[in-house]
Amino acid sequence: MRIPFGTITITQRAKDLIQEALNSNRVSSGRLVRQFEKRFAEIIGRKEAVALSTGTDADALALAVLYDFGAERGDEIIVPGLSFVATGNAVLQAGFIPVFVDIDRKTLNIDPAKIEEKITEKTRAMMPVHLMGKPADMDPIMEIANEHKLYVIEDAAEAHGAIYKGRKIGSIGDMSAYSLYVAHIISTIEGGIVTTDRKDFAEILRSLRSHGRACKCESCVLNISSGYCDKRFKSGNGVDIRFQFERIGYSAKMNELEAAVGLGNLDIFDEIFEKKRENLVTMIDKFHRFSQYLYTIDEEPYEKIGPHGFPIILKEDAPFSRNELVDYMEKAGIDTRNLFMSMPTQCRGFEFLGYKLGEFPVSEYMGDKGLHIGVHQDIGEEHIEYIMDTVAKFLTANT
Repeated sequence: MRIPFGTITITQRAKDLIQEALNSNRVSSGRLVRQFEKRFAEIIGRKEAVALSTGTDADALALAVLYDFGAERGDEIIVPGLSFVATGNAVLQAGFIPVFVDIDRKTLNIDPAKIEEKITEKTRAMMPVHLMGKPADMDPIMEIANEHKLYVIEDAAEAHGAIYKGRKIGSIGDMSAYSLYVAHIISTIEGGIVTTDRKDFAEILRSLRSHGRACKCESCVLNISSGYCDKRFKSGNGVDIRFQFERIGYSAKMNELEAAVGLGNLDIFDEIFEKKRENLVTMIDKFHRFSQYLYTIDEEPYEKIGPHGFPIILKEDAPFSRNELVDYMEKAGIDTRNLFMSMPTQCRGFEFLGYKLGEFPVSEYMGDKGLHIGVHQDIGEEHIEYIMDTVAKFLTANT
């Protein structure tokens, strides 16, 4: 049996929309992207959504919005020590400095009790990550943010559909950034999106994704190069307003073909979510039998995990290594991924920040002892039983 980490469902409606876009010769960001943004915002419960080219761009542009509200290059953004490296990369790409905080071993998310000691006069925002779709503990995070007048940008890349104390993840912070990569519940193949309730944030995001463009008329917002711009020479100084740029920007637009795939995914969002969630909950329940040597996340009564992946973490006294378990699972056809790494101390790209191994013990532990596997919509009961049998056979042979 072969069990890949992730999969994507491309619906017939998505294929029809792709063909329509191809036939129209309008394949850059346009009508379908606007439709996708509107429907995504409705699902999350936000007023605005701005579609982008990747989830990393979603993080970076959400942070870059802060320059319009007093932030300066070199200011600090608090992030968890453990995440997919895009979180830390995006902070640097936006011109800020990531300040890392170790995680809570039980949740895999930033430890709120360790945040305040990292806040300085240069701190401008916090970017909690809802890793593996498990909600970060947002109540104390928002309390700290309010006390210190910090923005909160949720990295909800893996948390589509997650709920924290009755509130949808992605609707709690000032902005929320999502990845729409292939393995995610809502996918545009590649892609990202930022949600917010603030119209001014959304307008800045639309400017940022198009090089910092000033013009906000429909033709320019839709990025249809052949479209007529009725504000072409209305800048007051004879300059074409389409080529006035108000801020340092990016080129980070979603195209029509990606949006078509995303619209198809939104049509079946509930179906995919419930299937992946059923798989995750079943796997958590069945995995308790291995608790002597292995553990995973649990779902608390006040939350609903957005099912992205199934983490497996070795306990300290496990008489085998992660690599031995991974090798056994891979040979059995079960695709695995490491549970990321401690960005500041296990990812060489961040060495210049001067952190030393041992400063983030929980994040580093996950980097050494953690892995995760898929819970996607093409996995069924027989696949879950096969996964559990494979782990059981490994433990029998190695303990």
